[in-house]
Parts: sequence; structure tokens; C-alpha cells
Amino acid sequence: MSRVVKGSVSVIDMVADLKKGNLCPVKLVEKTFADIKSSDPTIFTELLEERALKEAHASRKRHREGNLLSAWDGIPVAWKDLFDIEGRVTTAGSVVLKSNAPATRDANMVANASQAGLISIGCLNMTEFAYSGLGLNPHFGTPKNPHATGPDRIPGGSSSGCGVAVARGLVPLAIGSDTGGSIRIPAGLNGIVGYKGSSIAFPKGGTFPLSPTLDTYGPLAADVKSCIGAAEILNGRNIKTPLPTPIHTLKFFIPTNVVFKNAQQAVIQNFEESVRALELAGATVVRGVCSEFDEIGRLAREHGYLVGPEALDIHWDLVHSERASQMDPRVLERIFDAGDMTARDLLVILRERARLIQKNRQILGDQIVLFPPTPITAPELKPIEKDDELYIYTNALMLRNTALGNFLDWCGVALPNGVDDNQMPTSILLSMTGGRESDLLAAALSVESLLAQN
Repeated sequence: MSRVVKGSVSVIDMVADLKKGNLCPVKLVEKTFADIKSSDPTIFTELLEERALKEAHASRKRHREGNLLSAWDGIPVAWKDLFDIEGRVTTAGSVVLKSNAPATRDANMVANASQAGLISIGCLNMTEFAYSGLGLNPHFGTPKNPHATGPDRIPGGSSSGCGVAVARGLVPLAIGSDTGGSIRIPAGLNGIVGYKGSSIAFPKGGTFPLSPTLDTYGPLAADVKSCIGAAEILNGRNIKTPLPTPIHTLKFFIPTNVVFKNAQQAVIQNFEESVRALELAGATVVRGVCSEFDEIGRLAREHGYLVGPEALDIHWDLVHSERASQMDPRVLERIFDAGDMTARDLLVILRERARLIQKNRQILGDQIVLFPPTPITAPELKPIEKDDELYIYTNALMLRNTALGNFLDWCGVALPNGVDDNQMPTSILLSMTGGRESDLLAAALSVESLLAQN
């Protein structure tokens, strides 16, 4: 397969072209499917050609009549394969669910997108049941990171298809989920923007869960404005873009513990260059220990991980049936790991989580937490496929930084900020406490612009 990769495309630019008549929704959809079919076949688990063409023809009619459903009428969107699409089985990256009944209605976010005139192109590949930060899938294949010029590299997960589809320019917008980093990791590794809200930022109806307590959602796109517009549409609201917050009014906090351990030199170097640019632009930057990070680590060592028992509960019947043999053994093993936890372990974690969220909210206030979403760039794929121990180590390393934000119920935006010596993307993560999504996105607009200048 050719290594020539078209870059990501801004929804904002596409909206302008549709409005001017430079793009036709039907021709756009036809070209989208042609590009997908000539690209990496592992990116999508299913294409929704009949639905998409029907929606495209309806959009073209509305454009001709000047009767648009929203400013984004006619924009293609693709969905991580854990969103219900009416009439199809939601596989969640697994072959074991193919015998399930088809969905009787669209997920809430899919329905909101359709009501705004967006065109659903297809369902995107993912780690089975969203239970890994690497993006490997032995059933549908693993999407390849489009920036690799040598050996294949991982896409990041679990929203692997989302990151690769947007980075390749196959769709301008992909919607994913994030339980421990599954939007921000593939966004960072693929050099695009990924935004996840806090636990109440998006309607969850019609989504296949991993951990109902920790699951969050959001878009992956070429730029922050595209993510902002998508967030509004997914919530059934009219698009309203906030004014960028002036850099000199922003306050950043950089944790000195946990998040830089075992970090790649290029990741640190690009991060520090981004921080210097912020300081030169007048931002306030403070460094210090985030004690909540150490407390989260202690909880994990002494009591386990919250995602474990919730995933085990969801999949209990499946993993104790003959069908478990059809699962990715690495995912199956992770689910069974929670079987050693006690009822008290779970109660302690939930109680301590509530306390730490409140403590962290009071300490941070309006500060933006700043660190790399992943301590390394995308590693080579084949060694991880072959070596279970390397898989476990790399997965833990990949999820370490981002999972802290899920535990503390932060919202977060990953922004590209450079490349390493192999031209693999690095990223910088902006996070704020839950409920400050609007503040975060307004700040991200300014930081994105500053990084582009540097």
C-alpha cells in the first residue's frame, strides 16, 4: 500500500466550500467512499453507503433550496463502532457480538448529528470493547499510523480508526469514546486534535459501554474549531464558537510528578518548546507536585482499577461462556484481572475518587493542567503484536497520563506540537476540571494558534 498520505481536512474549510457551492454533498460523499476503498482496509469495520448517499441527496436538495438543517449540513462524519446505528449490529470491535440484534434506533449523538444534516459515512475500527490504549485488533486488523515511513506503527487506541481516518483525510470528523485516553491518545499519536468532555458533557444513550463511570466522548478533527462545532451538534445545540481567550490571561499548571517518567526526549523537548512559547506570550506557568496523581497510583496498587470490575460486570455472561474463545485473549485477560478485586476495593476506589475530584477541583480552580498525553510517540506495531509482556508494558505506559484525567473527571484537548526524529507526531494535552469545557475550548483556540506560529 502506498505511503503517500493526504493530511487531515478542516470541517470549517469544508463548510465554507459547501456554502460557496464549491462542494456538492453527493459528490463529496462519493469521493469519500472512493478514498476509503483505496486506503487501509482496516480503518472501517463497516461502510454505510446506502444511508450516506440517501442523506447526501437530501442535503444537496436543501443546499439548492437554501433550507439547511445547520451550517454543517452535508459534512461527512464517521463513528467509532460502539455507537448504535439503526439497522446494524454494534460490534464494539468484536466478532463475538455479530449475532446480536441490530440497533432499533440511532444513538443519541448519531441522531443529533443527522438532525443537523451531517452524513454518516461508516463505523470505525477500535480495540475490542475499547479495552486498550494501543489500538490493536486481531479481528478486523489494526489501522496503521499514517505518519510511519518505515515499519508499521501503532495508531493508538482504543479509537484507532478515528485517529487514522481523520489523519489520512478520509473524513473530516470522527466521533470516539475515551475511558482512559481513547480519544486523546490516537489524536496525539496521529498528529490531529482530540477533545473529550467530562462525564456529563455528551449524551450517552445508544453507546456500548466499557466503564459507565469513566466513559466520556468527543470528536477528533483537524482543528479545535471543528471539535467545538462537533461538540455543539452532538449535544443538539446550535453551533456557537467562543472567542479565543488571550494567552496572557491564561494560567497553566505543569505537574512535576508521574507524567514525565520514562518520557521520550523528543516528547519532552517539544513540550518545553511549547511551554516557552506560552511564557513568551505572557501566560502564567507554574510547576509543582500534583498530590492527587500519587494518591491515584496508591489506590491502583492497593485496590485495583475502577474500569476493571465495571467491564467484568458488563461482559460477565460473555467471558464465562464458550464465546469467550472468540475474543482477543489480551482483552479477555484484562477483563478477568478484575476478578481478584473485592467489594471493599471497589467501594474504597469510588469513595476516594469522589474525594479526590472535589479536592482537585478546589486546588486547580481556573488553571489549565499541561503535560504530554503520552510519554512516547507511536512505537512499532509488530514487536507489540508478538510480545505479550511488551504489549502490557506499552499499554500501561500509553494510558498512564491520560487515565489520570478520567479518574479526576477532567475535560481535555490534545493538540499536535511537533514530531520526533522519525517524523512521528508529539502532542500537548490541555485539561481542566469537569464543567469547564467552554473555558478549556476557548483557551485551546489560542494555544493552537500560538503553536501553529511556532
